[in-house]
Amino acid sequence: MIDYSYFWETLKNSDENWYTLTVKHHISHSTLHRLKHNKDISMKTANDLCRILHCQIQDIAQYVPSDDDQIL
Repeated sequence: MIDYSYFWETLKNSDENWYTLTVKHHISHSTLHRLKHNKDISMKTANDLCRILHCQIQDIAQYVPSDDDQIL
């Protein structure tokens, strides 16, 4: 499972917020909802968030093993 709790901490420590992400940077409410609930987002969206927040991917997401992971 991908955990986005780092995203919220990075957002909190930045000059951006939910409002500026949606209005200024055109990140959808749906995307922010998906992040809040650790649902899938595209790598394009992850790239956009890193660019907006001036951070690295590990500043917004981490992999956490889960029993819900797909069996390979």
